[in-house]
Amino acid sequence: MATPSPTSGTESLPIVIIGGGAAGYFAAITCAEANPKKLVIILEQGRATLSKVKVSGGGRCNVTHACFDPKALTAFYPRGGRELLGPFHAFQPRDTVAWFAARDVELKTELDGRMFPVTDSSQTIIDALTGAAERAGVSVRTGASVSTVEKREGGGFLLHLDGGETMPCAKLLLATGSGRRGFDWAAHLGHTIAPPVPSLFTFHVPDERLKGLEGIAMPKAEVKLKGTKFKQTGPVLITHVGLSGPAVIKLSAWGARVLADANYEAELVINWISWAPDDVENGLRDLKDEFPKRYVASMPAFGTQRRLWERMLKSVNILPAQRWTDLNKEQMSAITEALTAARFTTKGKSPFKEEFVTCGGVKLSEVNFKTMESRACADLYLAGEILDVDAVTGGFNFQNAWTTGFLAGRAMAG
Repeated sequence: MATPSPTSGTESLPIVIIGGGAAGYFAAITCAEANPKKLVIILEQGRATLSKVKVSGGGRCNVTHACFDPKALTAFYPRGGRELLGPFHAFQPRDTVAWFAARDVELKTELDGRMFPVTDSSQTIIDALTGAAERAGVSVRTGASVSTVEKREGGGFLLHLDGGETMPCAKLLLATGSGRRGFDWAAHLGHTIAPPVPSLFTFHVPDERLKGLEGIAMPKAEVKLKGTKFKQTGPVLITHVGLSGPAVIKLSAWGARVLADANYEAELVINWISWAPDDVENGLRDLKDEFPKRYVASMPAFGTQRRLWERMLKSVNILPAQRWTDLNKEQMSAITEALTAARFTTKGKSPFKEEFVTCGGVKLSEVNFKTMESRACADLYLAGEILDVDAVTGGFNFQNAWTTGFLAGRAMAG
């Protein structure tokens, strides 16, 4: 493809998007559809575009989430929720559903609110995006690796590609995800970068109290990160290496920076049943009064699974042959603490399934969230994971990509 030559102005120059992922494609399509006269180019350094879309949701692609209240939607973003409130009023999950419906892609909602194509195939989403880009006249170049980005004196930018090619452009969108090169270019053009660290992960917890309990899940536990304000309520799953489940995954997102700074060694406090300690002690007294001759270990209480109940009792030295009537005040308090304030030390992390979400990126105060244009560099735009925005699982990270890509594309078309 012939590359436009530098000019003193920028009117004849293309709009270039670096990054062929969800945000990049959505911005390119929006821009090209809004201004068909503009040449819009996507540069993707890999051999294929939309690779994250392809593997998302186990190959089904969790497109978005059925949360149609912008304010409620922001609560799913540990970082960036406040900044996204305005953008979500402009383009939210309802708009995402409509966008894909207009391109013959129907989405379905699962019981937990996640939305997938009815085909259960990410290829459906890829085909919709690539087809829309082709119809809009977007030029897509794969294997196009950019080495440096420079601001042009006459306006716009000059891109240097590996292999010696140069490409001037009028406007530039960085939709490079959490890749180091994108952060380096943004920093070179005046931006502050919050160092990227993992955001969604499970915990390694080498603790004898958990050994042999793999697969046990408590449906309504509360997990706190000791010494912080961070806590989450929901299912907690015991795994062969430690702890997982929705409450743990969400806690890892909100506490991502604190945990990274601590090298993933921290203390978790778990209330396995989300009961107040006083209520548990009252419940234990009721059991003691009602079943004085029964063995404590034979009566899992408060919805705990038998193996977990027996292990908790063992951890506080309650013997298998001990009866309810034999429990003294100190033992009742020990059982209460094991149920409502069990302490576990983390010794590392593991990625959560196929999710590889990071927090970190371009400082949000340096971006105009009405247009996604940089406040530090004119004609530079940013969208998707390059921003210091991240969310819990459920389609929210893709919604950030659709929303910020839409706003950037609309603004670049003007």
